[in-house]
Amino acid sequence: MSLRLVEEMLLERGIVVSYETVRRWALKFGPAYARRLRHKAPSRHDIWHLDEVVVTIAGQKHWLWRAVDQDGYVLDEIVQKRRNTKAAKRLLRRLLKKQGCPPRRMITDKLGSYAAAQRQIMPVVEHRSHKGLNNRAENSHLPLRRRERAMQGFRSPGGLQRFTSVFSAVRNLFIPPRSRRSALATHLHRLDAMAEWKVAANVAA
Repeated sequence: MSLRLVEEMLLERGIVVSYETVRRWALKFGPAYARRLRHKAPSRHDIWHLDEVVVTIAGQKHWLWRAVDQDGYVLDEIVQKRRNTKAAKRLLRRLLKKQGCPPRRMITDKLGSYAAAQRQIMPVVEHRSHKGLNNRAENSHLPLRRRERAMQGFRSPGGLQRFTSVFSAVRNLFIPPRSRRSALATHLHRLDAMAEWKVAANVAA
């Protein structure tokens, strides 16, 4: 998303700023905000759901490997050219480095590369391989697919990697934490939060 496009989006909402101001905001607040977006306290009780989806870029197939936890929180994503054990091992190593501890259980589809990588990287972690158990990871691809169609595809693997990193981090903000609050109560809470934001930002409803 370009700075001028952000300027136009804010103008549509009654906020008049220049794209240069947006650039300065990004430089000043961006690094700290990105760290907060990526923050999630890891737990040894987590369950990792792993899945991969094909993305065609300039006529060539690439694979977007993704890991989400039991709450649907995206833990990590990585774009790779292969769908093999080496690629699966790379994803697991990144996850362990980023999370700091292994999960209680790992759930994947029937792809044999996951089992081979798990035996080498996390041999003591329970691994369940069943397509029906992995709906959480498979469903996590749907928002990206919608954006992919809206953007008419991606131009490079690097561009896809950068987009997914930001896109998923923002989506994680809208995953409600574990609570006994009902779906309706969560919806009403978000409406109240948006109303307060509009008042604070002096944005017309």
